[in-house]
Amino acid sequence: MCSQSAHASLATLLNNATGDKKEKTIHLEEGTAIEDWINGRFTKICVSVNSEQELDEIYQKAKDKGLICALITDAGLTEFNGVPTKTCCAIGPNWSDEIDEITGGLPLL
Repeated sequence: MCSQSAHASLATLLNNATGDKKEKTIHLEEGTAIEDWINGRFTKICVSVNSEQELDEIYQKAKDKGLICALITDAGLTEFNGVPTKTCCAIGPNWSDEIDEITGGLPLL
């Protein structure tokens, strides 16, 4: 669980960075949620869903809202008997009220 969450958290930053595979740049515009997050507000809240379908729905809602997000599919090399499996998504860095609209009703993990 921890490693999948770490993958998702990093993916939100790296997927929104510019540059090639060898050199990525994260642009920190003043007053944005990502700038606030990078400069010390590393808030992370972990919630759970009951199915892969629910995970997909939460991720799609975040995408549709234009939020920074990433969906992780584990390759299945160390778990899941070699079957690629969706394990988690990260939403943010975004402002908490934007994320709460999507995940606020989910139980804490």
